Amino acid sequence: MSQSNTSIKDQNKNAASSLFKRNVRKFMNNKLAVLGLVIILVITLSCVIGMIVGVDYGTPVLTEMKQAPGKGHLFGTDTIGRDLFSRVLVGGCYSILIGAFCAIMSSVIGAVLGALAGYFGGKVDMILIRISEIFQAFPQLVLVMMLVAIVNKRGLGNLLFIFVFTGWMTTFRMVRNEFMTLKNETYVKVCEAFGMSKNNIMFKQILPNVMSPIIVSTTTNVAFFILQEAALSFIGLGVADSTPTWGNILNAAKSVSVVTNQWWIWVFPGLAISLFVLAINFFGDGLRDVLDAKQQ
Repeated sequence: MSQSNTSIKDQNKNAASSLFKRNVRKFMNNKLAVLGLVIILVITLSCVIGMIVGVDYGTPVLTEMKQAPGKGHLFGTDTIGRDLFSRVLVGGCYSILIGAFCAIMSSVIGAVLGALAGYFGGKVDMILIRISEIFQAFPQLVLVMMLVAIVNKRGLGNLLFIFVFTGWMTTFRMVRNEFMTLKNETYVKVCEAFGMSKNNIMFKQILPNVMSPIIVSTTTNVAFFILQEAALSFIGLGVADSTPTWGNILNAAKSVSVVTNQWWIWVFPGLAISLFVLAINFFGDGLRDVLDAKQQ
């Protein structure tokens, strides 16, 4: 009997290992996905190393204002003489942090609420659906403006709160739909018949089978939140000016004279945003091909 159990365990391990290797090969065959992963790693590591090293991103040098790339400044300097390369590195840390934190937290909230709505149905489902519709009726820009007006302060915490508070609806609807299908599966009915608690059924039996689309959605949401932060900071409603995000760096390019005469002030942070967001989308498409059963 013990030999039989050991044999079954070995077969399961071999099957899992074979599936993992097949998925890795499939991902590696997707050249755009691999390129996206490489770009994400290069940009993220460069930004983190720049933050750890402590590059000087905030000291203005009035004699070097609006200096073109070169002469000791790889990306040139901004309108008050700060090194633009250092600001793009440090700003990347903040922008990537905002994107990753908000994507993960909103996915957690969306997954929990989606599980409750999909499994219980009825009034619980109706109430949560109506709440999600109310949230979708208020644009994030309006909510950020309201919060800034209430607290009379722009800050990183405010932006994170608004993004997480309003960004869970996509994951919620996706998880809800999956739960409404999976709760009728045989293994769920068996768990219920044996008296397993509803929490265990939802979060230990059903939710692991929904993790693949959640992971893909979370990955692509990182790019979405980075773009949202850049847009809000560009118009002066994001984080405080003292915090260098990619959007805040672009804020200096609102002037027509800067756009036409100091191209490097907006080209390099804009290029960083475009490359990172494009890489996230390539990587997310690759993950979807590997993890989504419908794409197999």
